[in-house]
Amino acid sequence: MPNAIVIRTAGINCDAELCRAFELAGAGVELVHLSRLLAKPDTLDRFDLIGFPGGFSYGDDVASGRILAMHVRQRLYPNLKSAVERGACIIGVCNGFQVLAQVGLLPGPDTHDAWPDDPPPPSLTLTDNADGRFIDAWTAMVPTDDSPCVWTRGLGEVDPELLVFPSAHGEGRLSAPDPVLDNLEATGRLALRYRDDLNGSARQIAGVCDITGRIFGLMPHPERFLDWNRHPYWTRLPTNQRTGRTPGLALFRSAVEAIQTANV
Repeated sequence: MPNAIVIRTAGINCDAELCRAFELAGAGVELVHLSRLLAKPDTLDRFDLIGFPGGFSYGDDVASGRILAMHVRQRLYPNLKSAVERGACIIGVCNGFQVLAQVGLLPGPDTHDAWPDDPPPPSLTLTDNADGRFIDAWTAMVPTDDSPCVWTRGLGEVDPELLVFPSAHGEGRLSAPDPVLDNLEATGRLALRYRDDLNGSARQIAGVCDITGRIFGLMPHPERFLDWNRHPYWTRLPTNQRTGRTPGLALFRSAVEAIQTANV
């Protein structure tokens, strides 16, 4: 059974949901406080899946995810780099996406074997929503067909009516220079988009992966859609649509299956 770690710290509030997502997807899960990892970074070395949950880490002082990201950059980057190189899958949801972007793990280098020894400078940012307001809404998603992202495999086959995730953020607008976005688009790293403009995000980007497809960050919350009765109008869905895995659970199951396949 693959092992997953979910990293929590002050202000994180979606850690339980992320743990449940990994458990339902078939992984063993440990919830570990950041302080324990900072004291013993090699704890990460025994996990196949690493999750950075959503919330408001350290109250989002300075900027969303900034303090957590600086701790990770300074103390955990070598072990995260090793995890990537051995094929671990990493996800950052909402605040976790903001952290992965600031650490430099997303979008990552342009080739598979080019991870630097030191954390790379951030090349994209997640900043204030275009309307300056906190957004709390179910959001239709569009996955990128040719993306290497292991997390979004199979989502293109989901009925568009069902492919919705809840969004809840005030700083979710992705911004980057056009040359950076062009490069990410050409390599399939713009893995997930909003069907409609939600927050002013460049090219309606909702999620980004690295070149291997194993590191994935997204602003919407798939871990909040693990059961059909979480769908905003689930009682009106035909019974034959409310079967099998929800899109949220399917996303986590895809990553677990990628680990299992690699370990065979």
